[in-house]
Amino acid sequence: MIVPYTDAMRSVADDLRRRTIAEVLDLAPAARIALALALGDDDLDLFVRTSGLDRDEARRRLRAQRQIGRAPSVAGARPRS
Repeated sequence: MIVPYTDAMRSVADDLRRRTIAEVLDLAPAARIALALALGDDDLDLFVRTSGLDRDEARRRLRAQRQIGRAPSVAGARPRS
C-alpha cells in the first residue's frame, strides 16, 4: 500500500495551532478577555505604524471598514414590547 506523501508528514502549523488552542482553553475567562484585548491593541498598533495614521484616526478607519457591507439587523429594528 502506498501512503501519499502529505498523509505521512506532520504539519508543524497544525501542531502549533492545536497547542495554542489548548493553552487558550486552559486560561480563566478573565485572562482570555485580557488576551483578546491585548491582541486587538497589538493589531491597532501595527495598523498605526503601517498606515501613518494617528491612533484615533486608525481606530475610526477600522470601525468604518467593519461596517462596509454589513446588513442592518432585523432584530435591532423591531420595536420592543
